[in-house]
This record gives sequence, structure tokens and C-alpha cells, in this order.
Amino acid sequence: MDTTLFWVFAAIATFVAGASKGGIPGVGILAVPILAQAIPAGAAAGFLLPLYVVSDMYGLWLYRKDFDLWNIQIMVLTGCIGIGIGWFTAHYNNDDIVKLIVGFIGIWYTADLYLNRKKDAVTKSADIPRGLFWGTIAGFTSFVAHAGGIPFQMYVLPQRLSKMKYAGTSTITFAIINALKLPPYWMLDQINLNSLEKCAYLTPMALFGAWAGFKLTKIFPEGAFFKAVEVALLLVSLKLIYDALTHMI
Repeated sequence: MDTTLFWVFAAIATFVAGASKGGIPGVGILAVPILAQAIPAGAAAGFLLPLYVVSDMYGLWLYRKDFDLWNIQIMVLTGCIGIGIGWFTAHYNNDDIVKLIVGFIGIWYTADLYLNRKKDAVTKSADIPRGLFWGTIAGFTSFVAHAGGIPFQMYVLPQRLSKMKYAGTSTITFAIINALKLPPYWMLDQINLNSLEKCAYLTPMALFGAWAGFKLTKIFPEGAFFKAVEVALLLVSLKLIYDALTHMI
């Protein structure tokens, strides 16, 4: 591994991860593919998790007044089920299959959003049956591939929360989920003392990314923000499918 190349990609990936915790939609899932240009994808996922957690802590402060508690409770509790499934099946999980499934779900959902907009879709409320389904998937895909954002969007976007409440709910939900992933990642040796030492040098970049993401989220017009969420959902879904197919072929 080229040391200079590693630090360049690690800095970019860390900033992107931090920006997602500041509220910028969809970009967080790109952090692992960016760092995977320098190290294996599995190692990249483990390396970045502590930096996600660091930026999560800042995100908790930034969005301490903007969140929907009921959604957080549903998604975290059901997300624990998904984390447990991901942990106990870690040696059998196929990252490429998970990426394909999540990617196709995202594309299906963006198409459905467009069609329903034509039909003046009805706003949905937070409910346990849908939350149980999407929360479990979010926990599992977050554990396996840091790809929990798409199932989260599938559940929360139809509720049409305000811009800041949506960003805060997402940030706080995944702050808790990411913290819960730390022990199993450590036990699976995806995090170790060597990786934590490197993470310490990148902590300022993670915090700067979170701050920058929050500032950009605040100045985004409400309509443009959710358009950006939908576009990011589509692009990230296509990226997941491309990465999976490329690796499989």
C-alpha cells in the first residue's frame, strides 16, 4: 500500500463521512468506496467506523434540537436486530449481494417517488410495522456495508419531515447505530489499535466535515434539499450496483 495514497484517500473519505453527519444527504455511503481505492473494502469499512462515530458526536450536538424522537426510537431498536443478524452471519455475508439488493431497492424507490408525485402521494406517518422492516434492513446493511442510509430513506422520506428534522433524525439514528457496531467490529478485528492510531490523526478532518455539512444543510432551500436527497439516493444506488457487478465480474 502506498502510504501517501492511503492518507490522501483517507482524508477525502473522512471529510465525506463527516459531511454526511452534518446533514448532507447520501454522501456518507461514498466514504468506503473512496478509501477502498487504497486498501481492501473490508478494511476500509472497519477503519472508517471510529471516524463516523467521532463525527456522529459532533452531529449529536449540532442537531440536539432538530429530530423526531419516535422515528429514532423505532429505527434504533429495530436496527439492533439488523446489527445482530449482520454480526452473527459476518463470516457468511456477501458484500456484493448486499450492495446489489440495497442498490435495486434504492432505484425502485426513486422511481416510485417520481410516479407517486404525479399522483399526489399521501404522506405516511411513522409506524412500527414499516419501521420494523426498514429498521432491520438498515441495521444489517449498515453493519455489512455502511449502507443503512437507503433503507432509512425508504422509511422516513414518505413522512415529509422538515429539512432540519429529517437531517437531525438521520444523524442521531446512525450515531447510535454506529456506536453499537463498535464492539462487534472490534471482536471481528475490523478495528484494532493500529487503525485507531491512524484515526486519531484524521479526527480534525472528520469534525471539519461535519461542521461544513451542517452549514451547507442550513443554507439549502427546503425543496432543493429533498431533491438532493432523491438524486443522491439514485446515484448512490447506481454506484452500489456498479461496484458489486464490477467486483463479481
